[in-house]
Amino acid sequence: MKKIKKILQKGIHLLYGVEIDKIEFQATRKDFEGDITIVVFSFLKTIKGNPVEIGNNLGSYLVENVDEVVNFNVVKGFLNLVFSDTYFLTNFSEIYTSENFGFVSTTGDNKSVMVEYSSPNTNKPLHLGHIRNNLLGYSVAEIIKASGKKVYKTQIINDRGIHICKSMLAWQRYGNNETPENTGLKGDKLVGNYYVRFDQEYKKEILNLIANGYTEDEAKKQAPILLEAQQMLIKWEAGDSEVVKLWKNMNQWVYDGFEQTYKNLGVDFDKNYYESETYLLGKDVVANGLESGIFFKKEDSSVWIDLTDEGLDEKIVLRSDGTAVYMTQDIGTAIQRIKDYTDVGGLVYTVGNEQDYHFKVLFLILKKLGYNWAENLYHLSYGMVDLPSGKMKSREGTVVDADDLLIDMTNTAREISEELGKLEGYTDGEKESLYKTIGLGALKYHILKVDPKKRILFDPAASIDFNGNTGPFIQYTYARIQSILRKADFDYSATINDISLHPKEKSVLKQLALFPEIIQLAASNFSPAIIANYTYDLVKEYNSFYQSVPILGCENLQEKIFRTQLSRQVSEVIKSAFQLLGIDVPERM
Repeated sequence: MKKIKKILQKGIHLLYGVEIDKIEFQATRKDFEGDITIVVFSFLKTIKGNPVEIGNNLGSYLVENVDEVVNFNVVKGFLNLVFSDTYFLTNFSEIYTSENFGFVSTTGDNKSVMVEYSSPNTNKPLHLGHIRNNLLGYSVAEIIKASGKKVYKTQIINDRGIHICKSMLAWQRYGNNETPENTGLKGDKLVGNYYVRFDQEYKKEILNLIANGYTEDEAKKQAPILLEAQQMLIKWEAGDSEVVKLWKNMNQWVYDGFEQTYKNLGVDFDKNYYESETYLLGKDVVANGLESGIFFKKEDSSVWIDLTDEGLDEKIVLRSDGTAVYMTQDIGTAIQRIKDYTDVGGLVYTVGNEQDYHFKVLFLILKKLGYNWAENLYHLSYGMVDLPSGKMKSREGTVVDADDLLIDMTNTAREISEELGKLEGYTDGEKESLYKTIGLGALKYHILKVDPKKRILFDPAASIDFNGNTGPFIQYTYARIQSILRKADFDYSATINDISLHPKEKSVLKQLALFPEIIQLAASNFSPAIIANYTYDLVKEYNSFYQSVPILGCENLQEKIFRTQLSRQVSEVIKSAFQLLGIDVPERM
């Protein structure tokens, strides 16, 4: 495109005596012959005349002056250029011999990016909503890394507060010294059970108080179990040894449980931050901002910032009793992270769209405080995950547990695979590994192929379909190509530069060549969906090629070598793209 642009500008000057700065390129529509299209209409402001005639003149000039352009056609105001087979073969040779095609080792920009995701509470296990969060955050981190930047993966664990005390109090009252060891339960599930138990007992006490003449609002505030939990929080903040010991024990149970889920999900972190260590951060920043006039104090001594000039409202940053709010903590944590990792130039926060306003305020406050890096903060806002059965509620224990879902996906993959019955010669261990690869791949692809901003209706059965835009369909194409490569009993390493290309081969080559650009696009948009849907389009093009021309059965050795190489490169790009989505590909299927 750069070469064509340069020569076309020269041609326009020679033919029409005018200078054109901008040349608009498009992909050629599939129903026309051509490999790239130039929009002639955009020249009509500068060049007076018939767009078809102008297109024909420019097309002839390019054929004469650009070796790679061998033909053209004009449809209304669109000039479709046809490239030579030699161009495609040379381009493919570069792709085929490049290491980690599409991945950039470094952009030369020494500023790294920190991606925050997961950030769970330690009062319950991870659920379906956390799965979307983890998959998005992990994938975005991997994509940014592939685009040439250094990346740090982090989470902030919400390990303090009234909700944590609710689980602790319920365990104290009703736990009978249950532990993960003596119950066989994962620690996060055990603690989550007591969070649900607290809510059940709390509701009973509310009804009891209402029956004794309290209003509903009074009953909610005066329920003894809630008052006791509030008292426990005060003791924790004061460093009461018994409360802190119980808090450490129960949190460790949860961390051990989370670790198992993260491992099964295939995500990891470089650094964990804990709210118990960060909740006081930011108070000094607020005090300094108060002195410099960025914040102001109200009559009750609470501290606020006025953002009405920016189209937002007033926001509290410190309570009247001097205690921090979430905003205070987030200001302090952001600043602390830049101190901990001095090369970080930007932060990506993977948090649901119900927090959109919070992050607008946070980013604006950090800019007002004078932090230049605040320009490079991004809220990776995503929609909720819905189920056919409706909304999830942690307190009532009606969430879809992440561990259970992973097991269900493996089981569904097992049922479907056994029905299709193509697993002769597999050991039981190989089968189980394959079911997990298919099940987890289906889940991840189903979630990541959707634009992050959109809500998802998650249907497990529909996600494990071996046809259509699904993980298993793409995995199956990869496995099919591996089968071709295993059967290739000839040396296919030679460089091929003198064959006539089939239109289906050219379609695959064009799709392959887009991969580096797609990685950069996905990184700049923080969108794994761009990678997922590109991979599906590549697989569709490959399968159309596979159905149209013989590969190993090709009589011409040069063509057979090229088609085998092309198949191998498609499988490499599938594998690389799925690696960015955190999805494994099976060698056999």
